[in-house]
Amino acid sequence: MNYRYKRSAIFFAAVLILTSCSEAPKPAAAESKKEAEPPPQPSGPVSAKTAFYEMYKPARTWATDLLPLTLVSNEIPGIKNEGGKAAMWTAVFVSPSRREARTFTYAVASHGTTLRGVTVAGAQSWSGATAKSRPFQITQFVADSDVAYNAAFKKAEAWVKKHPGKEPAFYLGSIQRFPGPMWYILWGTPKSGYAAYIDATTGTVSK
Repeated sequence: MNYRYKRSAIFFAAVLILTSCSEAPKPAAAESKKEAEPPPQPSGPVSAKTAFYEMYKPARTWATDLLPLTLVSNEIPGIKNEGGKAAMWTAVFVSPSRREARTFTYAVASHGTTLRGVTVAGAQSWSGATAKSRPFQITQFVADSDVAYNAAFKKAEAWVKKHPGKEPAFYLGSIQRFPGPMWYILWGTPKSGYAAYIDATTGTVSK
């Protein structure tokens, strides 16, 4: 083997080694990218409990003594709320030890400044429970929004049929006149609509 041929052979061998080294990590990189992808989010409306526990996870890292104060349904254009399920839910949690409140939002799709998934707002001062707004225990939140809807609709059905197109809004909270948290479900407006109170623990209509 002459010197020129030997140098060419060494050159091509080096190229092969470098090529194999540079190409080998590609499958691992692709696999790593695949693992980093977030889990798929639902594209349709979800029940209150589904959204609540998605918001509860990050809320626990903020304050271990947190308690829910309110949970409200919201709408996203192009996604129909139905059967007690909504495209967006907003929860307010409070921390008695911190004397603070924090708002969390869960959305099945991005809309405006709200991103898909959980959005967390900054902490605000909280003066404590009042007759119209009291925190409640998570164990008292048993009846999901779809269960509450079915119970309320049985009472509201006649009114709803006479007023088509009126979609219900959901509000979960605790006030002094009731022993525990209640669902307040409203079709239309407070002045010209139909409202029902559903016990969030038993799922029954309150008179």
